[in-house]
Amino acid sequence: MERALLAVRARVDLVNEWLALAIAVTVCFGAAALGSWPTVRGLREWYPSLRKPSWNPPNRVFGPVWTALYLAMAVAAWLVWRSGADVTVALGLFALQLALNVAWSVVFFGQRNASGAFVVIVGLWLAIAATLIAFGSIDPVAGALFVPYLVWVTFASFLNRAVARLNTAT
Repeated sequence: MERALLAVRARVDLVNEWLALAIAVTVCFGAAALGSWPTVRGLREWYPSLRKPSWNPPNRVFGPVWTALYLAMAVAAWLVWRSGADVTVALGLFALQLALNVAWSVVFFGQRNASGAFVVIVGLWLAIAATLIAFGSIDPVAGALFVPYLVWVTFASFLNRAVARLNTAT
């Protein structure tokens, strides 16, 4: 009887693990969907008219990069959640950076405010760095999964600033 209960418990734990991963993926891609609403319209109506630096990547690069980054964020959050450690601060930082990620799209594409978006992206960069450190202290793999995100947002910050400067009315 005890053996059967252990087997059931193991199956329940496995289902809970997969459910937690599915929730993390849903949360991350839900944030992506929220941010895409102003982005899609801005890409169509406003972004093409902006002056951009020569090193601006083609639009087709952004979708695959962000898909990989959101998936990495989800796996990192899941690894932290399942660690058994006190994850309150780490997941709070995670939520903050995700909210700032969405806010950047709203300000840049929705409000069409590249300078304001630069302020948001600086806060986003700081929140990502703090999340990376917090996640890394709990699970080194989770921290490592945030490195490409930090690198990409570093690049995006420079791009954001360049777009803001090139399109400032004088």
